[in-house]
Amino acid sequence: MSGREVLLDTETTGLDPLGGHRILEICCLELRNHVPTGRVLHRLIDPGRDIDPEAERIHGFTRAALIGKPAFAEIVDELLDFLGDDPIVAHNAPFDLAFLNAELARLEQPPIAASRAIDTVTLARERFPGLPVSLDALCRRFGIDTSMRTTHNALLDCQLLAEVYLQLRGGRQPELGLATLPRLRLRAMPTAPTEQRSPRRIVPSEAERAAHRAFIATIPNALWARVLPQLYGPEAER
Repeated sequence: MSGREVLLDTETTGLDPLGGHRILEICCLELRNHVPTGRVLHRLIDPGRDIDPEAERIHGFTRAALIGKPAFAEIVDELLDFLGDDPIVAHNAPFDLAFLNAELARLEQPPIAASRAIDTVTLARERFPGLPVSLDALCRRFGIDTSMRTTHNALLDCQLLAEVYLQLRGGRQPELGLATLPRLRLRAMPTAPTEQRSPRRIVPSEAERAAHRAFIATIPNALWARVLPQLYGPEAER
């Protein structure tokens, strides 16, 4: 296995691809073993239609700013080439795939199978059940800086999601940083010479023996009396 995945994010003219809304920005970011390689495909697209005011408020793109940008049909070949056959990682993947497949259907291209999608919303809900799983909430939870995110932007969102996805998959492996750690040289610690001591025999007095026999006599079926009856006598076996 190559360990390759493609992280995907889109911005759109509205919320419903079946209602004619289109993709106006798309970003793909290559991952190897969940880590960005630096390969990125980022395109602004002329959607050929107006943008809903609420969508414009969220991502900041205006219709006028996108006039003259390439149509989706002009970037589809490089997009599909970048995606390849590898898994596609997206935050709320069904949304992005629905728009992407709607664009492909207009061009009579086969759809991208839902089985290729890795949804980071699903991963986050499994790891943090009952907690918010928006991209902003996850960034806060993992301590990822979002100060540059004043609007939704596919490129920036991909970069943030790449960090979130890495954390959801367990973070960077500890061995990645081992090469930079100093090698420790261990030395044997000096020890003081051991003083030779003669064992001391401890012999109880007759009064201590008598006190112990009296105590054993209070215990029914005492083990000591059965094992050493010559010391404790039959009265200890009551």
